[in-house]
Amino acid sequence: MKRFINQRPPRAVGYLLGLLPFVLLLLVYMAVSAARLAENPNDPLLPSLATLFDTFWRLATEPSRRTGELVLWVDTAASLTRLGLGVGISMAMGLVVGILAGLIPYAGRTLSPLITAVAMIPPLAVLPILFITFGVGELAKVVLIVFGIAPFILRDVQQRVSELPTEQLIKAQTLGASSWLIILRVVLPQVFPRLLDATRLALGAAWLFLIASEAIASTEGLGYRIFLVRRFMDMATILPYVVWITLLAFLADLLLRTTNRLLFPWYGGRRG
Repeated sequence: MKRFINQRPPRAVGYLLGLLPFVLLLLVYMAVSAARLAENPNDPLLPSLATLFDTFWRLATEPSRRTGELVLWVDTAASLTRLGLGVGISMAMGLVVGILAGLIPYAGRTLSPLITAVAMIPPLAVLPILFITFGVGELAKVVLIVFGIAPFILRDVQQRVSELPTEQLIKAQTLGASSWLIILRVVLPQVFPRLLDATRLALGAAWLFLIASEAIASTEGLGYRIFLVRRFMDMATILPYVVWITLLAFLADLLLRTTNRLLFPWYGGRRG
Protein backbone atom coordinates (compact mmCIF):
# COMPACT_ATOMS: atom_id res chain seq x y z
CA MET A 1 0.00 0.00 0.00
CA LYS A 2 1.40 3.36 -1.02
CA ARG A 3 1.85 5.69 1.93
CA PHE A 4 0.26 9.12 1.97
CA ILE A 5 3.63 10.83 2.27
CA ASN A 6 4.61 9.35 -1.11
CA GLN A 7 1.42 10.30 -2.97
CA ARG A 8 1.55 13.48 -5.05
CA PRO A 9 -1.55 15.00 -6.68
CA PRO A 10 -1.51 15.65 -10.44
CA ARG A 11 -0.81 19.22 -11.48
CA ALA A 12 -4.46 20.08 -12.22
CA VAL A 13 -5.62 18.56 -8.94
CA GLY A 14 -2.88 20.45 -7.12
CA TYR A 15 -4.15 23.76 -8.49
CA LEU A 16 -7.70 22.91 -7.45
CA LEU A 17 -6.57 21.96 -3.96
CA GLY A 18 -4.69 25.25 -3.71
CA LEU A 19 -7.82 27.20 -4.65
CA LEU A 20 -10.08 25.24 -2.31
CA PRO A 21 -9.27 27.17 0.93
CA PHE A 22 -9.82 30.51 -0.81
CA VAL A 23 -13.18 29.36 -2.19
CA LEU A 24 -14.26 28.15 1.24
CA LEU A 25 -13.23 31.43 2.89
CA LEU A 26 -15.13 33.37 0.21
CA LEU A 27 -18.26 31.27 0.73
CA VAL A 28 -18.07 31.75 4.50
CA TYR A 29 -17.70 35.50 4.05
CA MET A 30 -20.65 35.65 1.66
CA ALA A 31 -22.85 33.66 4.04
CA VAL A 32 -21.97 35.73 7.12
CA SER A 33 -22.25 38.99 5.18
CA ALA A 34 -25.67 38.03 3.80
CA ALA A 35 -26.88 37.14 7.30
CA ARG A 36 -25.72 40.43 8.79
CA LEU A 37 -27.10 42.51 5.92
CA ALA A 38 -30.45 40.72 6.20
CA GLU A 39 -30.70 41.95 9.79
CA ASN A 40 -29.34 45.42 9.05
CA PRO A 41 -28.95 46.54 5.41
CA ASN A 42 -26.71 49.43 6.57
CA ASP A 43 -24.31 47.21 8.52
CA PRO A 44 -20.78 48.46 7.61
CA LEU A 45 -18.82 45.56 9.08
CA LEU A 46 -19.17 42.98 6.30
CA PRO A 47 -20.25 44.63 3.03
CA SER A 48 -21.48 42.51 0.17
CA LEU A 49 -19.08 41.47 -2.59
CA ALA A 50 -20.87 43.83 -4.97
CA THR A 51 -20.23 46.76 -2.63
CA LEU A 52 -16.57 45.80 -2.27
CA PHE A 53 -16.12 45.59 -6.03
CA ASP A 54 -17.93 48.86 -6.66
CA THR A 55 -15.75 50.66 -4.10
CA PHE A 56 -12.55 49.20 -5.54
CA TRP A 57 -13.62 50.14 -9.07
CA ARG A 58 -14.45 53.68 -7.99
CA LEU A 59 -11.09 54.16 -6.27
CA ALA A 60 -9.28 52.78 -9.31
CA THR A 61 -11.15 54.64 -12.08
CA GLU A 62 -12.83 57.76 -10.68
CA PRO A 63 -10.72 60.85 -9.83
CA SER A 64 -10.94 62.06 -6.26
CA ARG A 65 -13.21 65.07 -5.78
CA ARG A 66 -10.62 66.66 -3.50
CA THR A 67 -7.40 66.10 -5.44
CA GLY A 68 -8.53 64.93 -8.88
CA GLU A 69 -6.23 61.90 -8.63
CA LEU A 70 -6.98 58.22 -8.98
CA VAL A 71 -6.66 57.32 -5.32
CA LEU A 72 -5.82 53.63 -5.66
CA TRP A 73 -3.02 54.15 -8.15
CA VAL A 74 -1.51 57.10 -6.28
CA ASP A 75 -1.46 55.07 -3.08
CA THR A 76 -0.05 52.03 -4.87
CA ALA A 77 2.72 54.01 -6.56
CA ALA A 78 3.72 55.67 -3.28
CA SER A 79 3.83 52.40 -1.36
CA LEU A 80 5.65 50.42 -4.06
CA THR A 81 8.26 53.17 -4.39
CA ARG A 82 9.00 53.07 -0.66
CA LEU A 83 8.95 49.29 -0.61
CA GLY A 84 11.19 49.01 -3.67
CA LEU A 85 13.77 51.39 -2.25
CA GLY A 86 13.80 49.69 1.12
CA VAL A 87 14.04 46.17 -0.27
CA GLY A 88 16.61 47.16 -2.91
CA ILE A 89 18.91 48.81 -0.36
CA SER A 90 18.50 45.85 1.98
CA MET A 91 19.45 43.42 -0.80
CA ALA A 92 22.55 45.44 -1.68
CA MET A 93 23.61 45.64 1.97
CA GLY A 94 22.89 41.97 2.53
CA LEU A 95 24.90 40.91 -0.50
CA VAL A 96 27.97 43.08 0.12
CA VAL A 97 28.21 42.86 3.90
CA GLY A 98 27.06 39.23 3.98
CA ILE A 99 29.79 38.14 1.57
CA LEU A 100 32.46 40.09 3.46
CA ALA A 101 31.35 38.77 6.86
CA GLY A 102 31.07 35.20 5.61
CA LEU A 103 34.24 35.05 3.54
CA ILE A 104 36.80 37.25 5.29
CA PRO A 105 37.52 36.12 8.87
CA TYR A 106 38.55 39.56 10.12
CA ALA A 107 35.36 41.10 8.74
CA GLY A 108 33.25 38.30 10.19
CA ARG A 109 34.75 38.67 13.66
CA THR A 110 34.20 42.42 13.53
CA LEU A 111 30.70 42.59 12.02
CA SER A 112 28.92 39.48 13.28
CA PRO A 113 28.32 40.70 16.88
CA LEU A 114 26.96 44.01 15.61
CA ILE A 115 24.72 42.33 13.04
CA THR A 116 23.36 39.93 15.66
CA ALA A 117 22.67 42.76 18.10
CA VAL A 118 20.87 44.89 15.51
CA ALA A 119 18.79 41.91 14.40
CA MET A 120 17.52 41.51 17.97
CA ILE A 121 16.09 45.06 18.14
CA PRO A 122 12.34 45.18 17.34
CA PRO A 123 12.15 47.53 14.32
CA LEU A 124 8.84 49.07 15.37
CA ALA A 125 10.40 50.04 18.70
CA VAL A 126 12.80 52.39 16.91
CA LEU A 127 10.13 53.91 14.66
CA PRO A 128 9.78 57.04 16.85
CA ILE A 129 13.57 57.43 16.84
CA LEU A 130 13.62 57.25 13.05
CA PHE A 131 10.91 59.89 12.73
CA ILE A 132 12.75 62.16 15.16
CA THR A 133 16.08 61.63 13.40
CA PHE A 134 15.02 61.62 9.75
CA GLY A 135 11.73 63.52 9.95
CA VAL A 136 8.33 62.31 8.81
CA GLY A 137 9.18 62.24 5.11
CA GLU A 138 10.06 59.37 2.81
CA LEU A 139 13.52 58.71 4.25
CA ALA A 140 12.28 57.51 7.63
CA LYS A 141 9.89 55.02 6.00
CA VAL A 142 12.61 53.58 3.79
CA VAL A 143 15.06 53.40 6.70
CA LEU A 144 12.50 51.47 8.78
CA ILE A 145 12.17 48.84 6.04
CA VAL A 146 15.95 48.58 5.74
CA PHE A 147 16.37 48.36 9.51
CA GLY A 148 13.73 45.67 9.67
CA ILE A 149 14.80 43.28 6.92
CA ALA A 150 18.45 44.00 6.08
CA PRO A 151 19.85 42.14 9.12
CA PHE A 152 17.81 39.05 8.25
CA ILE A 153 18.96 39.05 4.61
CA LEU A 154 22.53 39.80 5.64
CA ARG A 155 22.71 36.93 8.13
CA ASP A 156 21.20 34.51 5.61
CA VAL A 157 23.76 35.47 2.96
CA GLN A 158 26.58 35.27 5.50
CA GLN A 159 25.51 31.77 6.48
CA ARG A 160 25.37 30.67 2.85
CA VAL A 161 28.87 32.02 2.21
CA SER A 162 30.24 30.27 5.29
CA GLU A 163 28.70 26.99 4.07
CA LEU A 164 30.53 27.05 0.73
CA PRO A 165 32.85 24.04 0.37
CA THR A 166 36.38 24.93 1.43
CA GLU A 167 37.69 22.87 -1.46
CA GLN A 168 36.28 25.37 -3.96
CA LEU A 169 38.09 28.27 -2.33
CA ILE A 170 41.34 26.32 -2.09
CA LYS A 171 41.18 25.25 -5.74
CA ALA A 172 40.50 28.83 -6.86
CA GLN A 173 43.50 30.08 -4.89
CA THR A 174 45.64 27.27 -6.27
CA LEU A 175 44.76 28.45 -9.78
CA GLY A 176 45.94 31.95 -8.86
CA ALA A 177 42.63 33.67 -8.21
CA SER A 178 42.73 36.79 -6.04
CA SER A 179 40.24 37.43 -3.24
CA TRP A 180 38.27 39.75 -5.52
CA LEU A 181 38.17 37.17 -8.31
CA ILE A 182 37.06 34.46 -5.88
CA ILE A 183 34.17 36.66 -4.79
CA LEU A 184 33.12 37.34 -8.39
CA ARG A 185 33.60 33.89 -9.90
CA VAL A 186 33.07 31.46 -7.01
CA VAL A 187 31.05 33.10 -4.25
CA LEU A 188 28.66 35.47 -6.02
CA PRO A 189 27.07 32.93 -8.45
CA GLN A 190 26.28 30.59 -5.55
CA VAL A 191 25.07 33.28 -3.17
CA PHE A 192 22.85 35.34 -5.44
CA PRO A 193 19.99 32.78 -5.67
CA ARG A 194 20.08 32.51 -1.88
CA LEU A 195 19.81 36.30 -1.74
CA LEU A 196 16.61 36.20 -3.81
CA ASP A 197 15.17 33.49 -1.58
CA ALA A 198 16.00 35.46 1.57
CA THR A 199 14.37 38.54 0.05
CA ARG A 200 11.22 36.55 -0.68
CA LEU A 201 11.03 35.47 2.93
CA ALA A 202 11.57 39.03 4.13
CA LEU A 203 8.86 40.59 1.95
CA GLY A 204 6.12 39.94 4.49
CA ALA A 205 8.03 41.83 7.17
CA ALA A 206 8.84 44.60 4.69
CA TRP A 207 5.13 45.13 4.01
CA LEU A 208 4.46 45.20 7.75
CA PHE A 209 7.02 47.95 8.36
CA LEU A 210 5.79 49.88 5.34
CA ILE A 211 2.15 49.84 6.48
CA ALA A 212 3.16 50.78 10.03
CA SER A 213 5.22 53.77 8.90
CA GLU A 214 2.52 54.97 6.50
CA ALA A 215 -0.13 54.71 9.19
CA ILE A 216 1.76 57.09 11.48
CA ALA A 217 3.03 59.77 9.13
CA SER A 218 2.05 59.94 5.46
CA THR A 219 -0.21 61.72 3.02
CA GLU A 220 -0.61 58.86 0.56
CA GLY A 221 0.02 55.15 0.50
CA LEU A 222 -1.88 51.93 0.98
CA GLY A 223 -1.28 51.87 4.73
CA TYR A 224 -2.17 55.54 5.04
CA ARG A 225 -5.51 54.99 3.27
CA ILE A 226 -6.45 52.04 5.48
CA PHE A 227 -5.80 53.91 8.69
CA LEU A 228 -7.44 57.05 7.33
CA VAL A 229 -10.82 55.40 6.73
CA ARG A 230 -10.79 53.12 9.79
CA ARG A 231 -12.22 55.92 11.92
CA PHE A 232 -15.33 55.77 9.72
CA MET A 233 -15.46 51.94 9.85
CA ASP A 234 -15.28 52.02 6.06
CA MET A 235 -14.78 48.29 5.54
CA ALA A 236 -15.82 48.71 1.90
CA THR A 237 -12.48 50.46 1.40
CA ILE A 238 -10.34 48.61 3.94
CA LEU A 239 -11.10 45.08 2.72
CA PRO A 240 -10.36 45.78 -0.99
CA TYR A 241 -7.13 47.49 0.03
CA VAL A 242 -6.12 44.47 2.11
CA VAL A 243 -6.85 42.16 -0.81
CA TRP A 244 -4.93 44.49 -3.15
CA ILE A 245 -1.91 44.51 -0.82
CA THR A 246 -2.05 40.71 -0.66
CA LEU A 247 -2.14 40.49 -4.46
CA LEU A 248 0.83 42.87 -4.81
CA ALA A 249 2.80 40.86 -2.25
CA PHE A 250 1.98 37.64 -4.10
CA LEU A 251 3.10 39.12 -7.42
CA ALA A 252 6.36 40.34 -5.88
CA ASP A 253 7.01 36.88 -4.46
CA LEU A 254 6.16 35.30 -7.82
CA LEU A 255 8.53 37.69 -9.61
CA LEU A 256 11.45 36.81 -7.34
CA ARG A 257 10.66 33.09 -7.53
CA THR A 258 10.42 33.17 -11.33
CA THR A 259 13.64 35.19 -11.62
CA ASN A 260 15.43 32.65 -9.45
CA ARG A 261 14.14 29.75 -11.51
CA LEU A 262 15.07 31.33 -14.84
CA LEU A 263 18.50 32.63 -13.89
CA PHE A 264 19.56 29.77 -11.62
CA PRO A 265 17.70 26.60 -12.67
CA TRP A 266 20.31 24.45 -10.98
CA TYR A 267 19.48 26.05 -7.61
CA GLY A 268 15.79 25.21 -7.83
CA GLY A 269 16.61 21.71 -8.99
CA ARG A 270 18.91 21.17 -6.05
CA ARG A 271 16.24 22.27 -3.58
CA GLY A 272 13.65 20.04 -5.19
